[in-house]
Amino acid sequence: MNRMGKRTTQYICQSCGAMFSKWMGQCDVCKDWNCVVEELTESKPLADNISIPDNFFETIPDTGKSQPDATRHETEMKEINRVLGGGFVDGSVILLGGNPGIGKSTLLMQLLSAIKGIEHYIYISAEESTKQVSMRAQRLKVTNDDLRIASSSNIHQILTALSEIKHNSIVVIDSIQTISSDLIQSPPGSISQVRFCTQELVNFAKNNDVIVVIVGHVTKDGAIAGPKTLEHMVDCVLYFEGDKAYDYRILRCEKNRYGSTDEIGVFAMTTEGLREVANPSSAFLSEYDDNVSGVAVFSGIEGTRPILSEIQALVSNTSNPAPRRSAIGFDPYRLSMLVAVLSNRCKLNFSNKDVYLNIAGGLKITEPAIDLAVVAAIVSSAFHRPLPQGAVFFGEVSLSGEIRQSHLSYSRIKEAQKLGFSQVICSYKTEDFDKNEKIRLRKIKSIREILGILNK
Repeated sequence: MNRMGKRTTQYICQSCGAMFSKWMGQCDVCKDWNCVVEELTESKPLADNISIPDNFFETIPDTGKSQPDATRHETEMKEINRVLGGGFVDGSVILLGGNPGIGKSTLLMQLLSAIKGIEHYIYISAEESTKQVSMRAQRLKVTNDDLRIASSSNIHQILTALSEIKHNSIVVIDSIQTISSDLIQSPPGSISQVRFCTQELVNFAKNNDVIVVIVGHVTKDGAIAGPKTLEHMVDCVLYFEGDKAYDYRILRCEKNRYGSTDEIGVFAMTTEGLREVANPSSAFLSEYDDNVSGVAVFSGIEGTRPILSEIQALVSNTSNPAPRRSAIGFDPYRLSMLVAVLSNRCKLNFSNKDVYLNIAGGLKITEPAIDLAVVAAIVSSAFHRPLPQGAVFFGEVSLSGEIRQSHLSYSRIKEAQKLGFSQVICSYKTEDFDKNEKIRLRKIKSIREILGILNK
């Protein structure tokens, strides 16, 4: 005898996924207004007799014996292999998010042409017709004859069509916010629909060892739309970032159960699709001019890869009683902190000056080692004097004004030397390197010493 399914009404916040028993104007959890929506849910009948397979429990393999690694499928796109930690793993679910028009569908279409050793290549679009997908494939010159495309927004129809696909297969779903189930009474894109459809795709991937790549829309804050539990349900979360005003795109990993989350992939958008950028440093510094004030070069680390980037600062007079502190690609709160440290430790007056900061090329940098380059660029702009030619900066700035040591210093220095820079300005605690290296290491202890290195 089965228990009957029950139909209930819930009020769910479309911003954070919190559930309430009645409608509310403001969500008590995320504090957003007018985001609580009524949704009808119907629970499935539950069988009294639930069968359990004989091999329900398994033992952990002996750690002393070598065990075969999970099957990975490398692609011809080395930047994707780097971000994923070596390639795609059978049975994994990858969630890819990014702003509209940034190139998510282009990346996935090229990916299906670049990954090898797969038996079934499936691309299912719920936003475009098969003719539109075919036109994009022709424009990108996709050469995979085994690629099959479909257009559907019904999760049950999709899973039925995929029921015969097992092992050694990859399925792309574009996008999860436009797919729905008839069992959920809420519209496509709602919290309930997104959560239910994602869970069905995860179950399909795990039960059949199929690689599933899900495209997700992002909110105005840049986070993937839907409940935060969506990111916990999948194995890997990728963000495709970039500014449409620039050609470069960054593939960043926020979660990866099968590898590191520190690596990034760099691509350039062209008329024929995305092109891998093998040397990001030279790309982001292609227009660098070291004779201009307010410009500093930062040697950063993304994962294990050193990347040089250009830091631009502008300090201008203002009559506004509350001077602006604005930053693009950098935390504006940290910018305010560094300006306060400069004011206090170097006795510089910024009370009547606006400070603007920009990371060239559309990059977003969060590591603390960028502090010294930011301070150097601000001081250079404030005094209208350029920094020393061929200089690279890295080091964290503390509230006391001390320059703290950064990790992987040798890799940062080697990257600067490879690109022809003549000196590195860093923390006094940085370890010395081989004397045969043709680059000068200039160590400083406090941000006050920045004032002494400006070009006269």
